[in-house]
Amino acid sequence: MEELVKRVVATDEAKKVIRRLQRKHGELMFHQSGGCCDGSAPMCFRKGDFRVGGSDVLLGEIEGCPFYISRSQFEYWKHTQLIVDVTEGRGASFSLEIPLGIRFLIRSRLYDPDERKRLSPVFSVTRKC
Repeated sequence: MEELVKRVVATDEAKKVIRRLQRKHGELMFHQSGGCCDGSAPMCFRKGDFRVGGSDVLLGEIEGCPFYISRSQFEYWKHTQLIVDVTEGRGASFSLEIPLGIRFLIRSRLYDPDERKRLSPVFSVTRKC
């Protein structure tokens, strides 16, 4: 069986920051912002501090953290792999990395034809988490 292609991944630097935040805050979750507050930045919260619902989909996990995105954003970006990265600078959000003087950001790349055949599934959120 061929390996599924992940829809969301993280750079090594982002993984280091996630692990640091996990040590401090416990279980985490991500939500890909749909354009308000911090543009289209991925937001990191303590698991359960951000309510997801029927307008969101579970795209996958990064470092054991569920990564949600609004269904409308997913439709726009479904042909690309989201790559969570970090950069210096302060975002304008409530995301947990902000006090560290860094912020998460999204890079993306198009799937090649072979990868499109092996994409991991996304899951609709049917209840608020």
